[in-house]
Amino acid sequence: MRIAFAADHAGAAFKDELIAKLRGVLGAAGASGGEHELLDLGGDGSDPLDDYPDFAQRLGEALQTGAAERGILVCGSGVGASIAANKMRGVRAGLCHDTYSAHQGVEHDDMNVLALGARVIGIEPALECAVAFVGARFTGEPRHVRRLGKVLAIEARSMGSTAG
Repeated sequence: MRIAFAADHAGAAFKDELIAKLRGVLGAAGASGGEHELLDLGGDGSDPLDDYPDFAQRLGEALQTGAAERGILVCGSGVGASIAANKMRGVRAGLCHDTYSAHQGVEHDDMNVLALGARVIGIEPALECAVAFVGARFTGEPRHVRRLGKVLAIEARSMGSTAG
């Protein structure tokens, strides 16, 4: 699975640490029985004008083009990044600071972006959330498919019928 990472100035150092720790865990455990490619889409924290909408868009575009299958997005609280990412067609971002939400969001809601708040959660719980997120799969149960269909219909109506 290709997983893209992006962060604003407030989340960049946290993102870098999370990527390093996740590489170690995924490499050691072979999580989900397969290879994972971790793509760092920036920022590096050097510019205080690196704003979360810019990096949410960068990550969303990676999902839209197929460059990544999932994404992990970090800002100070995780809230702004989640809001911005959810403005993009095909992006289903959830702010999760616990492992249940991180895997359940994928299993029931087909969440494809995990948003984290660098000023809210510690690196070890964030790592546990990321592992739960990466390891989860959409169940495809009829009730979840029905609900996802309703979400996609809302998206189509509110965003129009063309991408952009």
